[in-house]
Amino acid sequence: QVPLVESGGGLVQPGGSLSVSCVASDPEKIVAINNMAWYRRAPGKQRELVARINHGGFTTYADSVKGRFTISRDNAKNTVYLQMNSLKPEDTAVYYCNADIRYFSGGGFNNYWGQGTQVTVSS
Repeated sequence: QVPLVESGGGLVQPGGSLSVSCVASDPEKIVAINNMAWYRRAPGKQRELVARINHGGFTTYADSVKGRFTISRDNAKNTVYLQMNSLKPEDTAVYYCNADIRYFSGGGFNNYWGQGTQVTVSS
């Protein structure tokens, strides 16, 4: 089973807003989730960090999205959100959820990825 499942995304006009969310699967198997983050990969470019949030709510953002995007999380629901406002065509990318998860099955925190969700900003 995919450890992280994204939802949301789609097509939006420039200047519009969109939100994506990501939930960790098998919550009954999870001990804790540390950092949660959103990355993106635009066509022809490398994957880049968009925003990160730790368990306590401390956030970091890429300079390109500061003031436009907001990352948040609901620890009780093992879910991370990304609210995207004032979207630009250059925000078009596949957005990937990423998280450090520790399971009851043993071991420490390991890093996991979702399958990605497409965000397209176009008129």
